[in-house]
Amino acid sequence: MSAPQLPITSERGLPERGLGVLRSLTGGYFRRRWDLKVLGEEQFPEEGPVILASNHIGWLDGPLLIVTSPRPAHAMVKSEMFESKATALLMKATGQIKVHRFMTDAGALRRAVQALRAGQVVVVYPEGTRGDGEFTAIKGGVGYLALVTGAPVVPVAIFGTRNAGERKSVKAKRGALVDVIYGAPIQLARQDWPRQKEDVSEANALIHEHLLAHLADAKTKTKLELPGKLPDGDQDA
Repeated sequence: MSAPQLPITSERGLPERGLGVLRSLTGGYFRRRWDLKVLGEEQFPEEGPVILASNHIGWLDGPLLIVTSPRPAHAMVKSEMFESKATALLMKATGQIKVHRFMTDAGALRRAVQALRAGQVVVVYPEGTRGDGEFTAIKGGVGYLALVTGAPVVPVAIFGTRNAGERKSVKAKRGALVDVIYGAPIQLARQDWPRQKEDVSEANALIHEHLLAHLADAKTKTKLELPGKLPDGDQDA
């Protein structure tokens, strides 16, 4: 029996019309430009709220998941991406969630919960930044969202959007092999308020173990490896 979820309400979720247009216009382009392989889609819940937890190695990861996710998805996107008027307009039109990464952004968390309450998909990058993609350490937001909503967390392992030694802003070359591998969901029981700090930490630890296990399994099955750390002086600020 699955853990209880936050009841799906009539509360309005994040906009998806623009997201649908973007996906239809760019999906074919992504598959023509890169040798894109998506595995494990059958494990993705067909309905209801989903937290999509992905590793993060390169620039392409964000657009890749938005375009190829089995269902329309709303990503937690760093606030710097909203500084350009054109980019901010696109982000808002497609229902992406602006988040300030170097603070506890309560507003971003509320919008993510709102989307999950409406039965939508929310993408989080638990590592909080681009790097080696090994899930070595993760931040607490994914555990908090899982506890508040009871939504299943689907792990994602991305390979090929950056090669060893390349900088964070590199765009994968045309024809490059890019793999997106979805894993089995982990679902924690929804916990009503009050939630103690220790409860969130425990939830995060369970999810962290699940992410690491999925990544190890993905490496074994595909024989692929991640690119390692970013070059010195190229940390993702």
